[in-house]
Amino acid sequence: MNSPEATPANASERLDRSVIITGLVIVSGLVMVVLDSTIVNVALDTLSKDLKSSLSTTQWLVTGYLLAVAMVIPLTGWAMDRFGAKPTWLTALSLFIIGSALCATAWNIESLITFRILQGLGGGMLMPAGQAMIARAAGPERMGRAMAILGVPMLLGPVFGPVVGGALVEYSSWHWIFLVNVPIGILAIALAVWRLPNEEVDADVHLLDWLGLVLLSGSLAALLYGLSEASSKGGFDHSSVLGWLIGGAIGLALYVAHSVRKGEESILDVRLLTNRLFTMANIAVFLVAVGLFGGMLLLPLYYQTVRGEGALDAGLLLAPQGLGAVASMVIAGRLTDRFGAGYVVPVGVTLALLGTFPFTQVGIDTSYWLLTVALFVRGMGLGAVMMPTISSAYLKLSQDKVTRATPALSAVQQIGASLGSAILVTVLSAHLTGLLADRGMRQQDPGGGSDSLAASLSPQARSVVGPLMADSFGFAFWIALGLTALIYIPALFMPRFGRHDRASDVRDAPDADSADATAAEPPGH
Repeated sequence: MNSPEATPANASERLDRSVIITGLVIVSGLVMVVLDSTIVNVALDTLSKDLKSSLSTTQWLVTGYLLAVAMVIPLTGWAMDRFGAKPTWLTALSLFIIGSALCATAWNIESLITFRILQGLGGGMLMPAGQAMIARAAGPERMGRAMAILGVPMLLGPVFGPVVGGALVEYSSWHWIFLVNVPIGILAIALAVWRLPNEEVDADVHLLDWLGLVLLSGSLAALLYGLSEASSKGGFDHSSVLGWLIGGAIGLALYVAHSVRKGEESILDVRLLTNRLFTMANIAVFLVAVGLFGGMLLLPLYYQTVRGEGALDAGLLLAPQGLGAVASMVIAGRLTDRFGAGYVVPVGVTLALLGTFPFTQVGIDTSYWLLTVALFVRGMGLGAVMMPTISSAYLKLSQDKVTRATPALSAVQQIGASLGSAILVTVLSAHLTGLLADRGMRQQDPGGGSDSLAASLSPQARSVVGPLMADSFGFAFWIALGLTALIYIPALFMPRFGRHDRASDVRDAPDADSADATAAEPPGH
C-alpha cells in the first residue's frame, strides 16, 4: 500500500551511513570502558599482592570507580545541552585515557585508587552521552537497530573482559590492564574528531542546578556504595549497609521534591516519568539489570569455585553467551523497529529463562557442552531484551528531551546491576553457610561475599565441599531465574505495532512535547 502515512517509515527502512558511522565511533570508545571494568575485577588479587595492600583496600579500585560514575552521570545531560554532544564525548574520553595512563604509573594503592576515580569521571559520562547521540542520530523510527549497535560493548564486555584481563595478568604485568586503554582511546578520539557531527549549542540552556546535582549524585553514590558493601559483606543486615541505603533513598526523595519544584531547570527532570512508556522502559531496564546482569556475576564464580577453572579459562567458557547476544541483537533490532518491543522482549525473556534453567541444576561435573549451549541461548535472550527495552524508552520523547533521559536510564541500570549482584551474592553466601553449618563446617569468612567464597577453599577442600557449593549456585540461579521472569510485567506495557501504526507513531513523535507531560499510551495492540 502506497499511502502517504506509510512513507516516512518506509523511507527510513535502513540505517543510513551517517547513523552507522556515528554508532561505530561511539562503540570504539565504549568498548574500552566496558572491558576495563571487568579486566580490573580479574586483576584485584594480583594488584593486592604487587602493591602490598589488603584485598579490602584494593577493592576500592572498583568501589571508587563506581562512585565516580554515579556522581557524574546526572551531569551528562546538562553538559551535552550546554557544550554540545561532541565536546562532551571528547572530554569524557580524554579524562578516561588520562586516568588510564596515570593508573599505569601508580606507585602505591592510594595513588592507583585516586587515578581510578579520575577514570570513573570520564567513563561515567560515556555511556549516557553515547546513548543520547545514537538516539538523536537514528530517530524513533530506527531506534531498535541503532541501539543494537550500542549493545555490542554492553553485552560483550562482561563476557570477554575476564578473557582479556586473565591473559594480561597471566602473561604480562598489571600495568598493561590500564595501558591497553591508551592506544584504543587515542583511536576513539581521532575517529570522534573526524566523524562525529558538530551540533549547534542552545544558548538559552539554564545554569547548572548545583543543589540538584549534589542531591542526585550524592544519593546515587550512597545507594551504589551501600549495595557494594552488601556484596562484599555478603548481606544487607549490616548497619553500615542499611545506613548507606536508607541515606540514599532519603536523598532521592529530597531530589524528587526539588525537581518537581524546579521543573525543567533541574539537573534531571523527574516529570519525564509522567510519560508512561518511558517509565515502563525504566522499570524494565532496572529488572533486566537485576536479573540478567546480576546473574552474570554467578557464571564465572561457578566455573572458578566449583569447577576450579582459572580466570582466563572461565572467561573463555563464557564466550558463547557473547556470541548468542551478537546473533540475536541485529535481528531483535529490526523486529523491534517493525513490530515493537512489546513483541520482541517477551521472546527474549523466554530465551533468557531457557538458557538460565540448566544452571539451576548444576553439579560438580555438569557437561560443559550442555552449559555452552545454555549460555548461547541465554546470550540470545540478553540481546533480545536489553536494547529493545532501552530503544522503547525514546519512542515518545521529543529530541530535546533525549539528553536528559539517557542519564536516568544509565543510573537505573547501574543501580539495578548492583542490586542484582548484591542479592545473588547474599543468597549464595547464606545458602552455602547454611549447608556447611548443617554438616558441622563453616566458611573461613562467611561475611566476605563472593571474593571470600572463591578464595577460602583449597583444591582439596573443594573436592569435599564442591557438591554443596554446586547446590548453592543452583539455588542462587533459581533466584536469578525468578528475577528475570519479572521482566514479563513491564513488557506487557511496551509498544506493539504494525507498519501503519509505526509510520503514524514516528510522524507524531517529534511533535509530542505533550507526550512528555502526559501519560503516553503504547501504540495499538
